[in-house]
Amino acid sequence: MSVKRVVTYPARVLKGLAGPVGSIGARERQLATDLVDTMYDSPGCIGLAAPQLGVASRAFCLDVSVMKKPPPGNHGLVVLFDPELVLAEGSEIKREGCMSVPDYTCDVRRATSVVVRGTTPDDQVRVIEAEGFEARAFQHELDHLDGLLVLDRVASARTDVFRRKRYAERGRHLK
Repeated sequence: MSVKRVVTYPARVLKGLAGPVGSIGARERQLATDLVDTMYDSPGCIGLAAPQLGVASRAFCLDVSVMKKPPPGNHGLVVLFDPELVLAEGSEIKREGCMSVPDYTCDVRRATSVVVRGTTPDDQVRVIEAEGFEARAFQHELDHLDGLLVLDRVASARTDVFRRKRYAERGRHLK
């Protein structure tokens, strides 16, 4: 098991554009293992991008099937290198959290249906059509590769950013 520390904001790697991975070799497969092991070891985590581990590469993993009520028709564990958003349709605002912004959740507008293409750790091209929460998760992880956090996606920091309850109960408040 290769669990890594998740990088939190304001670390610079989270705000930069991640570089392409290119060909898949041993180093990239190890990155995939690190992402998956860290995601599964982090309570409540359903996705993780390479910049969140301090690696400025276009790679992420996600698995919404681990949720208490997993969305029907989800794709289980997905690991993609050099992923790209091919199509996005619909629009909806929902609450999101992020391992790299652990103290807050945010109301974020995302597409409700997406098509994503990328390369698997086995060096195969994979095209995935996702809807609902899984589509939201794909967009969230893709944002990390472009240096965007949930905080960058809110319409208003005053009305769309919320202190997580576990922190608010300890007497911390949004300033």
